[in-house]
Amino acid sequence: MNLGTAHLTYCTNIHAGETWPDTFSALQFNFPVIKAQLSPDKPMGIGLRLSNIGSIDLLNDEIYFQEFQQWLTAHNAYVFTMNGFPYGNFHHAHVKDQVHAPDWTTNDRLTYTLRLFDILAKLLPEGMEGGISTSPLSYKPWHTASDERKKVKEMATANILKVAAALYRMFESTGVILHLDIEPEPDGFLESGEGFINWFENDLLAIGVPVLSEQLNLTAEETTTAIKQHIRLCYDVCHFAIGYEPHAEVIDQLAEKGIKVGKIQISAALKAALPSSPDDREPIVHALSKFTEATYLHQVIAKTNSGSLIRYPDLPEALADNRNPGVIEWRAHFHVPIFAEDMGLVKSTQADIVEVLNKFKENPFTQHLEVETYTWEVLPEDLKVPLTQSITRELDWVIKRLV
Repeated sequence: MNLGTAHLTYCTNIHAGETWPDTFSALQFNFPVIKAQLSPDKPMGIGLRLSNIGSIDLLNDEIYFQEFQQWLTAHNAYVFTMNGFPYGNFHHAHVKDQVHAPDWTTNDRLTYTLRLFDILAKLLPEGMEGGISTSPLSYKPWHTASDERKKVKEMATANILKVAAALYRMFESTGVILHLDIEPEPDGFLESGEGFINWFENDLLAIGVPVLSEQLNLTAEETTTAIKQHIRLCYDVCHFAIGYEPHAEVIDQLAEKGIKVGKIQISAALKAALPSSPDDREPIVHALSKFTEATYLHQVIAKTNSGSLIRYPDLPEALADNRNPGVIEWRAHFHVPIFAEDMGLVKSTQADIVEVLNKFKENPFTQHLEVETYTWEVLPEDLKVPLTQSITRELDWVIKRLV
């Protein structure tokens, strides 16, 4: 939906489907129902998620592509943003840390992402910019030695610069602005606003300006502008809330440095305040244990009474440390419905979404807004409502806070 200052949609990674026929079938079943409730007479955008297999299916089969374009026209729908973070299976599988695989050191990740941009360029309506969100370079626990991490960062940055060069050449030939939106996540190589900014300035620009200036025959200033146009931040509110990020400060700092936000992913994490008494914690621990499941990573970041942070790779490790006397709050990477702030003993980080949206209302700093709640199938039963109803309710919640 075009809200005037930005386009709003939901990410279709909530729908299971790895092949294009399965992906398209889920869209055909769900999207028209949602659109009829929210935007029956006006165009509505789609935040398309394609797996590697699905992207090959769609791009290489002319009949599939024409059929999809015709369906978009018939339903007054359009694609303006895509999710290129999960490469392979994202439902009905043990995903966990494999959501980062293959990482940005690999040609597989590079080829997949460029293929997604080829698809997006063909689908994007005239006069609109398009973006694709992607993983934060790699997953830290896979690489523990400092020299190894340095090498991984260099290799990943080099591949992302290849995307920047390709997108600049597309812009030069077509005038269409496409951008890759890097999505920091706990335990990713990039996991905070500060970390992203440091990487952008000290790695991406430092390496990219001299290399791309020569490749693209641009001045250093022109190359800096090109990189900032085509490589951006995906501001996932859930991920930044888990790390207790100062949203307004991060957004202001990005603006001051001329680093763009390609997309806000509107999402909520779990949080729980922990009483000092271990016995009083037991009901909260029990409530959080219901969110333990085998599909996705649910990293936890705890705040201590001294203000320091403790990081746990997944929810079970945090639950095992539930009697740590210094911990006063847990925040867990579990994308819960954004309209549900109070879930009894556990809460959501909905207030962080409100803060970011209020900042956006003051000064729109992106053209793309995407609700990303993908955990419907693994939610505790008491939080589930029919899927299309849940998505509609989430989008309606956002609209009411922006108008």
